[in-house]
Amino acid sequence: MVTFNKLLVIKTLGFLLFIESIYMSFAGIVAWIYKEPIWQTFLLSIGITAGTGLVFFLIGKKASEEAGRRESFFIVATIWIIFSFFGLLPFYLSNYIPDFTNAYFEVISGFTTTGASVLDNIEFLPKSLLFWRSILQWLGGIGIIVVTLVLLPFFGGSGMHLYRAEVPGITYEKIRPRIKETAQQLWLIYLGLTFILFLLLWLGPMEFFDAVCHSLTTVSTGGFSTKQESILFWDSAYIEYILIAFMFLGGTNFIIIYHAFHMDFKRMKQDDEFKWYIWTIGGFTFVVFMGLLISQPIESGNIENTFRDSFFQVTSIITSSGFSTSDYISWGPFFWILMLMLMVSGACAGSTSGGMKIVRSGTLVKNILNEFNRQIHPRAILPVRINKIVIPQDVMENVMIFALVYVGVLVISTLLLTISGVGFEESIGSVISCVGNTGPGLGQTGPSGSYASLPVFAKWVLCFDMIVGRLELFTLLIIFLPGFWKK
Repeated sequence: MVTFNKLLVIKTLGFLLFIESIYMSFAGIVAWIYKEPIWQTFLLSIGITAGTGLVFFLIGKKASEEAGRRESFFIVATIWIIFSFFGLLPFYLSNYIPDFTNAYFEVISGFTTTGASVLDNIEFLPKSLLFWRSILQWLGGIGIIVVTLVLLPFFGGSGMHLYRAEVPGITYEKIRPRIKETAQQLWLIYLGLTFILFLLLWLGPMEFFDAVCHSLTTVSTGGFSTKQESILFWDSAYIEYILIAFMFLGGTNFIIIYHAFHMDFKRMKQDDEFKWYIWTIGGFTFVVFMGLLISQPIESGNIENTFRDSFFQVTSIITSSGFSTSDYISWGPFFWILMLMLMVSGACAGSTSGGMKIVRSGTLVKNILNEFNRQIHPRAILPVRINKIVIPQDVMENVMIFALVYVGVLVISTLLLTISGVGFEESIGSVISCVGNTGPGLGQTGPSGSYASLPVFAKWVLCFDMIVGRLELFTLLIIFLPGFWKK
């Protein structure tokens, strides 16, 4: 009889809280460097977080190393909730976000790399809190569980289960034979991209601090900015094209980036999802660009700027980054629909982006086309192939169920928001954005607005949506099933 290894779960959560306190101390150092009084609040928050982590670790010190899928799913599902609770302490205790719901919403938005904010004046925050917001997204982007796989030697055979729970998709792939080595390679790629982007931004018009924060929130496709106007603040073609490139990389499968780093471009050329990703960005950019040229009077000298806005916004939305150089709400309803479609689609599996992922969308489209062909040729055997490999029937069923559950979450959440008094436009836009971990929605929650005015109940619904979207539905929802807890 297999029992749930509670002690190992507590021990692991304690270790992860201790890691969080270390990253929180970096923000505390920033407060000390800039002589911000909030350093005392950070010291208290670090003490509470590290102390709780130490207590958890000691409670589970003698835990058995035996663990399986249940423990792994539970750890991955609950760490986002627990991390966010302790992560809000600097905001809440310092009274910069004195409302608990708002503080939790801001932090869960950071950890899930959603980028939705309840702040109407971001620049009011001290630099240390701005840096902490950026760290939250950076940690959430690569997945705190990847850090666990690198640092925790006591996971034993449960490492693969953790990897599968944290990096979901229709398939999963390892770079190296051992899962710990795979996690280490992913971490090094993530660090490398962040450092390169920082240097490129610092060489441009961004100051050192802004370059650090935006490198953290771009590679993670999070979207938190240090400025209320987001990237529009700098009005720099150089910065925008650099960010487009790195948002694109953030939305690319890290396995492909790994091969590219090793000068092996064969995988990139052969990967169907990567091709669909490029074509989707190119196609939507063209449609948005042409739509703006037709619908709005544009001077000849501003054509490049219009193209850049189109390219930037499409890349930002499909990768769930959520940065903005212009407010697509002012473009009109036609463009809203395009943006919502990109939010649902998402970028590549195995990336830091949200949404359904293009590989699922492509698989569904191929299966639908095959179904039409089966009506014409009933006896024909027409399997769905991705990268020239036949997708097994059980995987196809999983993709279809995922799409059905995804739509179900969108519908139920939208109904709950409308019940709480939120208008339909804001409800549908906010839900699709939060489940897709994008950030900006429609109406008052669009690029120029915030989520501050939403009712408390609506914010908690969206908090759930952000977590369930980040974990791609099943990893979180499965723990609510009675069968999950049966021995």
